[in-house]
Order: sequence, then C-alpha cells, then structure tokens
Amino acid sequence: MLMSASFVFSMSGCGSSSGSTTASGADKVTTEIVTEATTAEVTENEKTEATTGNKFLPDTTIPELSIEKYEIPDNEGLRFVHDMRVGVNLGNTFDAYIDGSSLKNDMDTETAWISTKATQETIKAYHEAGFDTIRIPVSWHNHVSDDYTISEKWLSRVQEVVDWAIDDGMYVIINIHHDNHLEADGFYPDNEHLDKSKHYITRIWEQLSERFKDYDEKLIFESMNEPRLVGHQYEWWYPANTAVVKESMECINQLNQVFVDTVRASGGNNAVRYLMCPGYDASPDGALDAAYRVPEDSVGPEHHIIISVHAYTPYDFALNTNGTRDFSVKNKKGTGDIDSFMEKLYQKYIKDGTPVVIGEFGAVDKNKNIQERVDFAAYYIASARARGMTALWWDNSAFSGNGESLGLYYRIGGYFVYKDIVDALMKYVDMY
Repeated sequence: MLMSASFVFSMSGCGSSSGSTTASGADKVTTEIVTEATTAEVTENEKTEATTGNKFLPDTTIPELSIEKYEIPDNEGLRFVHDMRVGVNLGNTFDAYIDGSSLKNDMDTETAWISTKATQETIKAYHEAGFDTIRIPVSWHNHVSDDYTISEKWLSRVQEVVDWAIDDGMYVIINIHHDNHLEADGFYPDNEHLDKSKHYITRIWEQLSERFKDYDEKLIFESMNEPRLVGHQYEWWYPANTAVVKESMECINQLNQVFVDTVRASGGNNAVRYLMCPGYDASPDGALDAAYRVPEDSVGPEHHIIISVHAYTPYDFALNTNGTRDFSVKNKKGTGDIDSFMEKLYQKYIKDGTPVVIGEFGAVDKNKNIQERVDFAAYYIASARARGMTALWWDNSAFSGNGESLGLYYRIGGYFVYKDIVDALMKYVDMY
C-alpha cells in the first residue's frame, strides 16, 4: 500500500497490499490471527443452514451497476487475462512460515497459520463457485538446504495442490512469497544484498521451472510477492523521489529481469509461459512510477509479461481494521478510489496492450458489514473487468479475531461463509 505520496497497504500472509491509498495484499497476517477454522467443529446441520439460505448473516442485495466497457486492444495477452475471469488466493497455507523455531518437520508450516491442510475438495469448491483462477502463494525459505535446494517433500506437496487445480481446469499462479526479509536468508531489494538476492531468485526459479516446464499456459509464474524494504520506514510507503526507494526499485527491476531470464532459459513450455512481475510493494503506484521497468523478454511471445499489482482499496475500508466500515455504490462512497487507480493502470498498460492482473484484493469483515462488502466486491470486479483486468480475492481463511478477516470459504465445514460476496463477484465477471 502506498501512503501519502503513495500509501501501500499490504498483507501478504495474504499477500500484501499496495498503492496510493490503494492497498496491496495482505502480507501482515501472522500466527496471531485466530480463525474459526482453528477451533470450531462444524455439524452437518450448521453446514446445511449455511448453504441453503437459512444463513447466519443478514440478507444482502447485489447492487445494479452499469459501468461502461472500455476499449481493450485485441492481443493474446489481454485475451488470456480475460479468460482468467475472477480468482481467489489459497492464503495462509503454503505461504506460512516460522523463523527461528525448532520445527521438527518443515512440512508442518502448511498448518502453522491455520489448522487445516489444503484439500482437493477445497480446490473443487472454489472452482464450482465460479473462481476460474487460483493463486497459490508459497514461501520457500523454510524448505531449502545447501545453495537453496528446495526440499523434495515440500515441492511435491506444492505440486500436488497445483495438479488438483490444473486437473480441474483452473488457471494457477505460483510465486515466491514471504522470502523477502533478512531473517529469511532469501532476497532483499537493496544494493547491499542484490547479488545474494539474484542468486536466491535464480536458484528457486531454476528448480520451479524444471519441475513445471511441461505444464501448459494455465500455470503462471509470479516472480515475487510485494518486494519491498521489509522493516524500513518506507516498507509500506512509496515516495519515489527518496534515494533509498529509488535504489530498491532498481533492484526490483533487476530481480524481475533475472526471473524472466531464468524461466525463459529453462526451455519446455517455460519459453512461452505467462510471467507476472510486480513493482515496489506490488502496489499500483510501484508499477505506475517511471522507475518501474517491464522486463525485457526477447524469447517469449509478445504480451506474455503481466504487470502484477495488489490493491486493497480504499484502504480505510478494505484493509484498515480500525478504519471505516462504510462503502456504498448508491452513494458513491469509496468507489472513486477504485476508479482512480484502475484508470491509471488502464491508461499506462491496458490501453497499450500490456496485461495487468490484480493478484490480491478484498475487504475485511468489520462487525458483519456484509452489505458494504457485497457492494465493494461487485463494484471492484466490474470496474476491473470493464478495463480489461482480472482480480483475485485474498482468502486467508480468517473469520474472527482482531486480524484481517478476509476468509470466504470455511475449509473445515466445507462451505462459503460469505457466499453473498462470491455471488456479487460472479454477477459481474462475465458482463465484460
């Protein structure tokens, strides 16, 4: 998220956020989040009530929208993003990590932030609900040995879940997620750590490229999640005229280029695979600033580099747990913030034929402000689709507590707690 000059809101446990009052993903989700999925036992009666209309939540109305469709250039990359429709993140799962702990088994990190493992039923439930794309964020640094060699067990487990989604016909995004802090011994986008960071990015993507090189184009690689100066005063700000941030943005450009070069050199379908590359914080401002460079791609087909952004916008409604609970399509409360950043992305990228994917968005629950969240979901996805983009909700399986409650699907019970939000997304995804 970008503050002031650019306020970047991010939560990457979920991923993190971004941009000039345009938040990025949900990266700050930690093990302190308490979810119903960690404690509750769900009876068959509860599941039936939640899925048959006898809901725990008040009824809602999906707003009627008439957002004019923008002129979208006709190229392969933009058609590809259009076909991705709408997506969801498998958050707080493979992205979870525990540093400085004495885990007896690194495989236990999958349930370090929530109590249940990913299942094939969960993947199918997302797809059946209408989500055609799933982002599977993965942190690797707890699962590497000498020279960043990935644990075979961990990589095979990630592949298993990828296969479930691919076999079900979904688009899948995998990435390097929470490896961007000094304790992780992964990457850090400043000059001091640049050579080491390039080596880390190269080694991880060499191995992922080899493992997945025969998968078709529905598998998408994303270089990094919300690259930024973790722990710095400008971690979630993007004052582009600040020397330290300029340096970091240049490092991010170089790391994105290393990612593209490594994947393309691996052969197989990786020579033509779609690749996603973020700017600072993955915020819209980070990608819109002149300091951000789209990586050169002399090997891959034209328009196969996708700009990756995260935007929990408007921040005070969508991500700030102490902010407003109000959003209204009828009264245009909050809609202008969404229009503003999406319009800038359209003008800079989409209009010129460069695809954009909003890899994380969502709005936290604030004392069951379900109608406001339904309005938000409908307006957000309609606005994105009208401008030729797609967006993926950050589902972190969190439903209670004081953290960022962005969960949609209750994995233990096997049902959507917020099906009204899902319905709002699906109503408008195919109107454009």
